[in-house]
Amino acid sequence: MPTPRKPLCPEDFSPLSSLPKNAMSPNTPSLSIVILSWNTLELTCKCIESLYADTTGRSREIIVVDNGSADGSADAIAERFPDVILIRNADNRLYSEGNNQGAWRATGEYLCLLNSDTEVSVGALDKVQDFLIANPDYGAASPKLIWPDGKVQCASNRLPTILAAVTEVTVLGDVPPGNWLSDWTHMKDFDHQTSRDVDQPPGACVMMKRTEFVAMGGLDQTLSLYFNDVDLCDRLKRAGRKVRYIADAVVVHHAGQSALKLNREKLGILWWRNQHSYYRKRWGRVGGAWHRLVLFAWATEQASRYRLGPKTPEQRRAAMDELKTHVRACLAQ
Repeated sequence: MPTPRKPLCPEDFSPLSSLPKNAMSPNTPSLSIVILSWNTLELTCKCIESLYADTTGRSREIIVVDNGSADGSADAIAERFPDVILIRNADNRLYSEGNNQGAWRATGEYLCLLNSDTEVSVGALDKVQDFLIANPDYGAASPKLIWPDGKVQCASNRLPTILAAVTEVTVLGDVPPGNWLSDWTHMKDFDHQTSRDVDQPPGACVMMKRTEFVAMGGLDQTLSLYFNDVDLCDRLKRAGRKVRYIADAVVVHHAGQSALKLNREKLGILWWRNQHSYYRKRWGRVGGAWHRLVLFAWATEQASRYRLGPKTPEQRRAAMDELKTHVRACLAQ
C-alpha cells in the first residue's frame, strides 16, 4: 500500500503566520474569505465575482483552494482573478483539509469559509462581521441562505443527540416519536426568517475569528467531508461560545454542486464513516458501538425491502451482495 499523505497543518505555513496570535500588522486584512473549489469552474467564478461586486470599506483577501479540479478551474481563476490567492492541490483533499489549508494561509482578523456554489449579496458579509465585532461572546455567525429562486433554505440544525443516528436512516424517523426527534434536530420549528442563536448554522458560509479557528485546530480532518461543521459547532458550544444565524444577511446557495460530481456509492460510504467518527469522538466507545448497531439496523431494513420487493431471485441476490459489500466498506475505517 502507498504511504498515506501527511495532512497539512498550521506549521506548514509558519512563514505566513509568524505574527503572535493577537498581533495585527497594519496590512492585515479585516477578513479572509476561503473558497474551496472542485470542478465547479463557472460557479466558483460567479462566487468570486459576487465578492468583487460587494463593495465594502474593509480590507479583504480571497483565498481559493482548488482541490485538483479537472475542469480548468485553477487556470481560469488565475487568469481572471490575479488578485486572488490560489492554492493548487494535485488531488482532492476533501472538505476539511482543503478549508484548513486556506485558513492556515489566511492572515485576516476574521475568517469566512464560503462554499464555491454561493453568491454573496452586497453587504451580507459586512453584516455578519459587524455582529461578531459587536458581540465578542459569539464564536461564529452565518447568513441566511436562499435558493436561486429566492426561497429560503432552512439549513440550521440543533446538535444531534445520540438517538439521532437511528432516526436519520431508518423507518423509525418517519413515525412518532422518531419523526418528532428528527423534526426537532432539523429545526422544523424555525422558519429562518428572523435572526436567532442556533447550535449549527448553515455550513455554506460561516464566519469566526481566525485566531480562534486556528487555536481550535480548524476542522477535524478525520471528518473529511461530513459532520466537520457539526463537530466545530459542538466544540464551540462546549467552550461556552454562542453561534448566531443572521437573517438580514443573504447569500444565494446553489447547494451541493461539487458533491453531485462524486460517486454516490463512495459518498454514502464516506458519510457512514464520518458519522461513525463523529459519534465515537462525541460519545466515546458507547457512541461507536451504538453507531455500529444503527448501521446493522439500516442494513437489515434494506435487506427486508430487497426480499419483499418485486425483483427476480437473481436481482435480489445481486442487491444483497451489493448491500453486504457496502456495509463492509462502511465498517472499514
